[in-house]
Amino acid sequence: MAGVEAALDLRAHHAGTLPRHAAYLHQRTAGRIGNLTQPIRQAAITSILDGTDRITKTSLDQIRIDHLAETHHRPTIDQPRAPRR
Repeated sequence: MAGVEAALDLRAHHAGTLPRHAAYLHQRTAGRIGNLTQPIRQAAITSILDGTDRITKTSLDQIRIDHLAETHHRPTIDQPRAPRR
């Protein structure tokens, strides 16, 4: 992840931000490496367009990724269990 971060050309981005959010990114992408680059790339593009020039957890959270990863990441509602007999 540090390698991906080093390749970003964002003036205001703080080195170490992405590795610090590794657990969040792993959960968010369902542990799939192919899903990892999409939100980072989109957050970088968005940050350039909005002038912030940095990626944050908040900006990553606003990026939609593929359906399977989004479903995996979405909090589930506990369903009541049938009573044991």
